[in-house]
Amino acid sequence: MLTNVENELPKNLISLAKKKRTTKIAIVCANQFAAMQSAKEAYDINLIDPIFIGKKNQIHEEAEKLNWNIGNFKIINEENDHNSANIGAKLAKDNLVKVIVKGNLHTDILMRSYLKKEYNLMVGKRLSHIWHMTIRNNDKPIFITDGALNVLPRIDIKMNILLNAVEFTKKIGIEKPRVAVLSGTEDPIASMPSSIEAKKIMELAVKEKIDAFVHGPLAFDNAVSLEAAKIKNINNDVAGKADILLVPNLETGNALCKMMVYFIGACAAGIVVGGKVPVVVASRADNTNSRLASIAASIIAAQ
Repeated sequence: MLTNVENELPKNLISLAKKKRTTKIAIVCANQFAAMQSAKEAYDINLIDPIFIGKKNQIHEEAEKLNWNIGNFKIINEENDHNSANIGAKLAKDNLVKVIVKGNLHTDILMRSYLKKEYNLMVGKRLSHIWHMTIRNNDKPIFITDGALNVLPRIDIKMNILLNAVEFTKKIGIEKPRVAVLSGTEDPIASMPSSIEAKKIMELAVKEKIDAFVHGPLAFDNAVSLEAAKIKNINNDVAGKADILLVPNLETGNALCKMMVYFIGACAAGIVVGGKVPVVVASRADNTNSRLASIAASIIAAQ
């Protein structure tokens, strides 16, 4: 059942990123081949100007494997992962970088540094993760949020996740995104709490005048398939045409993303948004296309 199809780099995403200025980024614990490989690819197409943080000798070793001369780049030698994460956060605080990229360290170490009050990277919003998903021969993205950061968010947190997603999709070029608040049904029922929450989120989106079409609850099929929505007589601005899938919990979003990757060969570009600078937190299993796409997405989010 697993696909043998290799994912495809989303050309429109790369094209959008190329229109931005070359972006200064910090790669934290850059002593990792995959991190250096995606950094080189991003540098080769003029997307980034990197600062490498981590074990200097190992960073040079990984660069040599790629035949990449990094002698002219800034390299901050640091053996400790926690200290490396702090350095990345401090660079962002001082406006020396616009993006932070995770290298060879645990995500929780990186994010703990990001959240420290002394670095002042929180700007009154809630951090959330968003995936920009594309499939082969089709550059039209669908966005999944939040499947990586907020585990079981309350309604107020989901509203922040929604706002972050709408802001990012507008930067991608979607003027008024269509948001499906997912559940297992299109009707609010007490036995399915996510459906009740979805209806409340839809009502709050109208009340707060969020500049997006928001509808919920919607089951996945009704959110993405016009035919399924038609059969069930669901007719609104979102059904069958969703740009953003606002999931009820992390497990749902994570599973949905991974199924798209492993069953149909989707390219998943994932970033953390809502703070002063976006953060790329690539999974160890992500391939080069996904990592490069994530960097491109972060550059767009940083503008």
